[in-house]
Amino acid sequence: MTNIITYDTLYDLLRKEKFSIDLQPIPESFFKETISYLKEKEIILKNQEKDTIFTLEIEKTRKQIENIKKLLKELYEKRERKIIDQALSASRTEIKNKEISLLPEEEQFYKELITLLTEYRENILLRVLSKKQPKPKEEEPKEIKTEDNNNLKLIRFLTEIPKFIGTDLNVYGPFEREDLANLPKDIAKTLIEKKRAEEIRSEL
Repeated sequence: MTNIITYDTLYDLLRKEKFSIDLQPIPESFFKETISYLKEKEIILKNQEKDTIFTLEIEKTRKQIENIKKLLKELYEKRERKIIDQALSASRTEIKNKEISLLPEEEQFYKELITLLTEYRENILLRVLSKKQPKPKEEEPKEIKTEDNNNLKLIRFLTEIPKFIGTDLNVYGPFEREDLANLPKDIAKTLIEKKRAEEIRSEL
């Protein structure tokens, strides 16, 4: 099957993207075809380099590969800027279902941006407008590595607990009141004894 991507098609895609406000439609197979096109050019270059008589052709092919990569970088960055602008608009207006021409990989980027922007907007702007202090973004506690799940105890926190280092030198927390967590038994026991948490017992 003939590759649909050529230098001219890439140039044309970039030209359309530059002179349009909206994202321009691109075939879903774009990345796959582009990778194939680059591989073909690299194979041609390697074959040319095997024979010194192709000096001019080698330089020409190298330059073309370099220009192809420049086109791809510029095309990506043009679309990246538009996706960021669209996500910013969606997070502000709550209009998240507007039809835009996204590749599948770009759609994931777009949705994650909306989620992130919305979370920060709610945490900072909306909390300040409600006369509440924005919450600092919490670090994910380290995953508890243990071969014995019986060494863990499920507890519910009765008070807020700042981030702390356990006896196993892992970092835990911070935790808020009513948070649930599976912690090593010795750490859980200490928190329970200090009335900072209570054990959650499973009902059989």
